[in-house]
Amino acid sequence: MQARGKIFDDISQLMTNAMGVAQGARDEAETAMKSMMDRWLADRDFVTREEFDAVRAMAQKAREENEALKARLDALEAKG
Repeated sequence: MQARGKIFDDISQLMTNAMGVAQGARDEAETAMKSMMDRWLADRDFVTREEFDAVRAMAQKAREENEALKARLDALEAKG
């Protein structure tokens, strides 16, 4: 009976160790994947949200100025 309990203890210890190894491998794979994704994204030369918003504001301002100039030009052409 005692030998049987020892076997179960050994199996339990093996399973615990295997779970620890599996968790370590998972963490390592996760870290490697995150590092790969960070490098991939950095290579793509994406813009930040702040840069995007700044360019969008400049485009909006240019559009409004173009509309004002077009209205002014139309008014001048109508006079002439």
